[in-house]
Amino acid sequence: MIRIKARAPTARGAVLPTAWGAVAVAYKFGCPLAQQNDLGARIVTSAVFLAVGTGLIVHVRRALLRELRQVRRVARAAQSVVLRPLPPRLDGLNVAAAQLSADRGASVGGDLYEAIATEHGVRVVMGDVRGHGLAALGTVAAVLGSFREAAHDEPGLDGVLGRLDRALARHLRERARAEHPANGSRNPDHPVAEEFVTVLLLEIDRDGRLSALNCGHPWPYLLSGTRVEPLTRVDPLPPLGPFPLPAALEAHDCGQLSPGDSLVLFTDGVEDARDARGRFFSLPDALREAVRDQPVSPQRVLRTVVTALLRHTTGRPTDDIALLVLRNDREDLWRHPRGRPGQATAFRGGAGGLAGT
Repeated sequence: MIRIKARAPTARGAVLPTAWGAVAVAYKFGCPLAQQNDLGARIVTSAVFLAVGTGLIVHVRRALLRELRQVRRVARAAQSVVLRPLPPRLDGLNVAAAQLSADRGASVGGDLYEAIATEHGVRVVMGDVRGHGLAALGTVAAVLGSFREAAHDEPGLDGVLGRLDRALARHLRERARAEHPANGSRNPDHPVAEEFVTVLLLEIDRDGRLSALNCGHPWPYLLSGTRVEPLTRVDPLPPLGPFPLPAALEAHDCGQLSPGDSLVLFTDGVEDARDARGRFFSLPDALREAVRDQPVSPQRVLRTVVTALLRHTTGRPTDDIALLVLRNDREDLWRHPRGRPGQATAFRGGAGGLAGT
């Protein structure tokens, strides 16, 4: 767990307020003018105390701003560890991602995503924790931490999903005990008992074959040329948390991600975004605008959608938003292979997405 601890006031920080207080006391009891009651003396006395008060307010404001900047630096560092930037290329896939938090000043909220190149193929998770903002950050960390290990260890997506489910249950039990030690998770009315996470797991192998497991999450859109269509219309499983997973899990075959095709993964904050008139944001329309001119890059798709979304919500989304775009650029790799099939060839040369716009 990452804790952000405010620094205690130092002796140096108390010097100026003490000096201002000493000036006020010295004037009040040591200056003859302060003992007089005529109008001129009162005006001078009021001006002195006004100056002292103003100086104290300015000093406190500067100290608070310094402390706020420090806390924000620590928070950004912690948030970047939880939701780390994705590489621009991952085993032949071009990657771009963006995340917007509904909490002002936070760069991470209740949405989560990760993409990892493994010996089983590129594995991707996209999820949405109930609630938003910094309050959901602990659950995001628990789910992502479990995925980053399970993606390499488990041969099938069913094993990965089982690990995520157990990690979430363990996190919620620990959180319930911490918040209410008397009865903790045994209390069905405890708020933690209502927590859930929607999760979409994807696996893209070296041949572009797509398989998925979906627990209550929106299906991604497939961009093929100028066509924009849902990847599949299969009913998802219930979200993780309130319901147990089925005893037998089998990943759904979602077809092929051909060279040049892209997948757009998103959280429900995108399609639930409304404008001032209450109209929902149309993600398919934004995607059709993005693919109108070919060829199109994931960065352009992301930029077009985020710009349209912020314009639709006048820059104030009411829910956390996450977008992840994956484009299959493996055609050259098939012609000029580098390494064995399934070998990870991730390039960590820079950020692969947009920061919170």
